[in-house]
Amino acid sequence: MQNILIIDADQESMCVLQHIEQIDTYQIIGIVDRTENGDSNKFASQNGIPHGPDPESFLSGNVQLILDFSGDSPSIYNQKYPQITVIPKSISQLIVKILAYHHSELHSLESDNIIYKSIFNSVGEGMIGIDKKGHINLFNDSASKMLDFSVEEVIGKPILSIIPASGLPDILQNGQPDSDVELQLTNGLDILSSRYPIVMPDGTITGAFAVFKDVTGVIRTAEEITDLKRVKTMLEAIIHSSDDAISVVDSEGLGILVNPAYTRLTGLTEREVIGQPATVDISSGESIHMRVLETKAPARGVNMQIGENNRDVIVNVAPIIVDQEVKGSVGVIHDITEIRSLMKQLDHAKAMIRELESTYTFDDIIGTNEDLLIAVSQAKIAAGSEIPVMLRGEPGSGKELFAHAIHTGSRRNEGEFIRVSCASLDVEAIEVALMHTEIQHDKSSGTLFLDEITELKPAVQKKLLEYIGSGRITAAGQPIQLTVRIITSSAANLERAVHEGVLCEDLYYQLTRMSIRIPPLRTRTDDIELLTDVLLAMLNQEFGMTIQQVTPKAMQRLQSYEWPGNVRELENVLSRAMILTEAGSTKLDEEDIVRALSSRSEQQTDPGIPEKRTLASLMEDHEKILLETSLKENNGQKVLTADRLGISLRSLYYKLEKYKLI
Repeated sequence: MQNILIIDADQESMCVLQHIEQIDTYQIIGIVDRTENGDSNKFASQNGIPHGPDPESFLSGNVQLILDFSGDSPSIYNQKYPQITVIPKSISQLIVKILAYHHSELHSLESDNIIYKSIFNSVGEGMIGIDKKGHINLFNDSASKMLDFSVEEVIGKPILSIIPASGLPDILQNGQPDSDVELQLTNGLDILSSRYPIVMPDGTITGAFAVFKDVTGVIRTAEEITDLKRVKTMLEAIIHSSDDAISVVDSEGLGILVNPAYTRLTGLTEREVIGQPATVDISSGESIHMRVLETKAPARGVNMQIGENNRDVIVNVAPIIVDQEVKGSVGVIHDITEIRSLMKQLDHAKAMIRELESTYTFDDIIGTNEDLLIAVSQAKIAAGSEIPVMLRGEPGSGKELFAHAIHTGSRRNEGEFIRVSCASLDVEAIEVALMHTEIQHDKSSGTLFLDEITELKPAVQKKLLEYIGSGRITAAGQPIQLTVRIITSSAANLERAVHEGVLCEDLYYQLTRMSIRIPPLRTRTDDIELLTDVLLAMLNQEFGMTIQQVTPKAMQRLQSYEWPGNVRELENVLSRAMILTEAGSTKLDEEDIVRALSSRSEQQTDPGIPEKRTLASLMEDHEKILLETSLKENNGQKVLTADRLGISLRSLYYKLEKYKLI
């Protein structure tokens, strides 16, 4: 190693000369600066290098080379120290310039190397290179992660010891690049590799390198995309084959899909709908698609008019939610015209079946009230006997339902069940009714249900009493033996009717041998919830609606009402509430029930007698309200109104005139 002494160098020169120490064969042992506060002394102090103003203090030591920047003649040192080589100022400055240039170049190369190394290690693809002996000399971080080897573990190792199936040795031999080769690594990773030879300018092959990427996720994604395309094709085929009209919009409410059934229903083609606002097909009303996109909640059973022909439809729309975000909505549209026609046919068929088969049974009597259960128990006993049965109860309490159930539960269930309003019967009519009930079926005679027995004319009462007593009637002067079962009903006070001479006493005793009292609805409010569920299911089917529940407040309102019209009135109130409720609603709220109830009925939820009013006047007011309500419920049909109220048509006209309702 040669020791170097620096004399009178400036700070810039010292910064460069310091790199001499990085050369193993050279060492700076001192710095001489003969100027006060010279740059050399400052530099030496900062870097821990011995320094001073006198060269002699250093020359006595082991010095082989002097770089002299002072300009003195080298001879002053050569004569005394001939073993020391002295480099004069001009040569020393040249050496500094050369070193400064090389230092700059070296710094630039080091910077470039850092940049290239950062790029090399930051790319997502794995990179691996080999020299001409097949040993690994390049290995980036991505390759390390994919192969599960550190850089230190692989550098200098044969490539085949790390990747036995590597094709880099072949590239090294033939010098031909190879692109997009699939390969599975020993750790099970699937990669796609491209390999290239490293060719020098003179054509010499000095190595080879490969660039590869993990395609396990790519293959999985490609498989998922293929599956998604298959599912999409199937879904589109299902949607297009559906007989229900379907429309789909995106999150902005623009159409993205409709099926042929939609085009047939609305008259609008795909070109007229796709990419257009959801309101394009609406004739009247708001867009349910836009409502659903805003509320993020489904809407069902909404009545609308759509298309060129203003078709009445019912729409069900649901949001399309992906990762908790609304991406659009899908609507299914039903043509009400067709539904209404089908519903009418179904209702007619059900009515015919019920009428022909008398399918009302004891299971159709809904309730758990103790008085009701007693009445049902008595009715079941009556079904097993042949004696006449009297059903007593207020209008609408279910007397006809009980009569049907008794008939169905009896041995006469294959015979005819015929209901006759007593207000319309004369002597000939009662004879016809009895004979008609007798001869309808060969197996057994049927049941004749006489509704509101106190409305029978005296002559008809006599004819009926004759039949019950003897089993015969005299028609056209000839006795006829019959076996028809008699069931009667009355909402009136039978005992008063007998006392007033309206009802024959003998007939009263014959008809009330088995008397069943059906409790009014106001005495069994706990049954209202059960009845409401059954009636809603029936009315939903009738109206084509989807009312699924009654809110607790609405149910409380129903249970607090007096129900003068009993179960029949409950059915009518629920019907009106469903019709008056907001389109698309699935429940009845308290305000729906309030609107459906009559004003007088609402007042009765808060009973109170005005001052200076007699009982007679209060009863007249109540009777007037009941007449008005019943007329409205029966669409002004007076025969049906009289029948429902259990009075004669003559009495109805008298009362209508009395209260100036006609």
